[in-house]
Amino acid sequence: MVRKPVVVGYDLTESSRRAVRWAAREASGRRLPLQLVHVLTWPFEDHVPIVVPGEGDVLEPLQDLLRRELGELVADCREIDAGLEVRDDLRFGDPAETLAELAGGAELLVLGGPRIEVEMGVLGSTSAELLTRRTGAPVVVVRGVRAQPDSQPVVVGVDGSAASREAIGFAYDFASRHGNVLVAVHAWSDLPLDPFARVEHWELPWSEIREEAMEVLASCLAGWREHYPDVKVRRAVSPEKPADALLREGQDAALVVVGSHGRGFVRRVLLGSVSHAVVNRARCPVAVVHAG
Repeated sequence: MVRKPVVVGYDLTESSRRAVRWAAREASGRRLPLQLVHVLTWPFEDHVPIVVPGEGDVLEPLQDLLRRELGELVADCREIDAGLEVRDDLRFGDPAETLAELAGGAELLVLGGPRIEVEMGVLGSTSAELLTRRTGAPVVVVRGVRAQPDSQPVVVGVDGSAASREAIGFAYDFASRHGNVLVAVHAWSDLPLDPFARVEHWELPWSEIREEAMEVLASCLAGWREHYPDVKVRRAVSPEKPADALLREGQDAALVVVGSHGRGFVRRVLLGSVSHAVVNRARCPVAVVHAG
């Protein structure tokens, strides 16, 4: 049986080095091979049908440098797990296209995130483009300074959609393997900003709304406990904007898991564009899971 690899993109930045270490630990925990990929965008490769003077003088030393860098990272990964199967892969082309193609045969695609010191810093173009595609594998963007999971909770967004169900399964599996508590979050986006200050003023039947929300959570989580009896679950419902609710619960999380383009009950939108907001603003790794 062919084991799908954990694929991780590397672009010489410190954030991508953290992503490589995170991916190595995840591949080790899943007992899967790790494929470490650097995509070199070379302007003359396969585009210009002539020999450009001096091109080889620049390209060959650059390739040698990158291969040495990748070799050092492979050695670092084997320090994490001496038995880990690691392959370094230097390719030419468009990074988003290449990584999307590799993700089609991968178990997981791991990318580095922007520096958290930059307030509201947005993802690079490659990461942003890959998150909008149905790559065939969940995409984890490793944000923050931690290169390995810890004992903090795993937070997952729940809205009853197919993407949400996939996200729940991913979150349960991760929490079970790493010994984390799972926090399942259900929120609304059809209430105005600062809803807590207005619930009493509008005399909204919050108790009824909360009861309905808990029923949604119970329905979505049904059956998972039998598969993962070791995972403790806390359920959280909120009239906050979905991204705000997930970011609040995930302030100190080991991982936040969101589905992509999901729609929930009674026109409640939890995921979709929310996943983009969470990935850009979270201070911890974020997994984005597509339906199917």
